This record gives sequence, C-alpha cells and structure tokens, in this order.
Amino acid sequence: MLDVMRQIALLVSAAVLAVLPVAACSTSETPTAAVCDNLTAVQNSAQHVRDTNVAENGLNQLRTDLIQLRTDVQALIASAKSQWKPQADAIRTSLDQLSTSVDAAKSAPGKSAFDAVRQAVTTLETNVKALGDAMHGAC
Repeated sequence: MLDVMRQIALLVSAAVLAVLPVAACSTSETPTAAVCDNLTAVQNSAQHVRDTNVAENGLNQLRTDLIQLRTDVQALIASAKSQWKPQADAIRTSLDQLSTSVDAAKSAPGKSAFDAVRQAVTTLETNVKALGDAMHGAC
C-alpha cells in the first residue's frame, strides 16, 4: 500500500511541478497577486509531496501533504476563476477526475488503475499548463 501511495504521489506532484511556471508577484492585494500567491503555494505543496519519505515519515505524512496540495490547487482555482475561468474550470474537472482515479487505484491497485491515474495526471498537466500559458506575464 505504501508503494501504491508513493507512486501516486510522485505522479501527481511531478505533474504539477512540471507545468507550473515560477511565480514572482508583487505583494499587492490585486486578484492577479492572489493568483500568483496561490500558484506559489501549489508549487511549494507539490514539492512537499515529492520530498515526503514514506519509509521515514509514514503514510500519514504523505496523506497530509496530498491534502494540502489539493487545498492549494483549489485555492488557485478559486482565485483564477475571475480572470481565467475556462482554465480554472478545466483544472477543477481534471482534479476531480484525478481524485476518482487515485481512489480507485488505492482500493484496487493494478495496471489499469495506474494507467487511469497516469491519464488523469496527463489531463491535469494539460489543463494546468493552459492556465500557466494564459497567465503568462501576470506572475
């Protein structure tokens, strides 16, 4: 079970880290600044997931880090909705699909379950990249 969770965590965090641009925003309280701050939080959470040592810290730490990543992605979606609604909606849908795939893989690990997780990660990557492309120059 630890290997399954670790594989899933690595897939998800690698996908998020691979497509998110490096954020550097002003500290003003503009909607764009909030999106940039949330983007930075997602990057940090994804790095925590990637760095989690399940053997040393246990599965609970990995779960905690994954929950934080999801929370940060949801905050990014919420803050991006006003300016980048189509991209934010696509991320929300792909995140829901990924959650469903991960749950299925946890309950019935196997090749088809991991293939479904990989496909969901690919879709999430595509949608996060689309948001990053749309945000180009904003952060």
